[in-house]
Amino acid sequence: MRYLVALSAALVATVAFAQDAERLVAQAKKRWAESPHGPMLERILPPTFEIAQLPERKSRGARLLVRYCVQCHNLPNPAMHHDAKWPGIFERMVVRMRGKGNMGELMYEMMAGVEAPIVGEAEVLLAYLRKHSQRPLDPKKYPAVNEPEGQSFKLACQQCHVLPDPKRHKASEWPAVVARMEKNMEWMNRVVGNRPEPDEPQLKIEEINAFLIKYARKG
Repeated sequence: MRYLVALSAALVATVAFAQDAERLVAQAKKRWAESPHGPMLERILPPTFEIAQLPERKSRGARLLVRYCVQCHNLPNPAMHHDAKWPGIFERMVVRMRGKGNMGELMYEMMAGVEAPIVGEAEVLLAYLRKHSQRPLDPKKYPAVNEPEGQSFKLACQQCHVLPDPKRHKASEWPAVVARMEKNMEWMNRVVGNRPEPDEPQLKIEEINAFLIKYARKG
């Protein structure tokens, strides 16, 4: 009986978080649509990472990420940066949320109505981002990354972030992650107005997946 009560409470909490998170995202998008700076804000991050994919969704860190980060751009993936990089980026984002930063009065205007986390919240949010950040690949453990079999993976992934440790995911999970990364890259090209050139290196998804699956986490 206690198990059923606990399970029911957990389900209610999960549904409540999802509903609240979706409400915050909808509010943010409405504000973008009504703002002359909306298109600029929306282009900051690709819209490919969803609330259901957040690690530890019911944690305070996840709640704070949704509450504050979607005010200015699409939902960020904690794994978009590695641990050592997050503090500097996070500090810069908080400064901007306070209406300051590298765009002067324009930044103040863009951040009208945006809330910034207080000190305690900022500490929790940064800790959450660092906990679930990208885990860099150690080339000593994966010497194949510098061999022909790892070249497609290395060429594609290091364009946007540190090379991820293949053991971050199981073999069954990597294809979906790679597909999301492919969408991110297509979105970035669309945003900056690029078009594929015949002489540019093309993504070889099959080779990337093969490398990651081969060295993925077991079980």
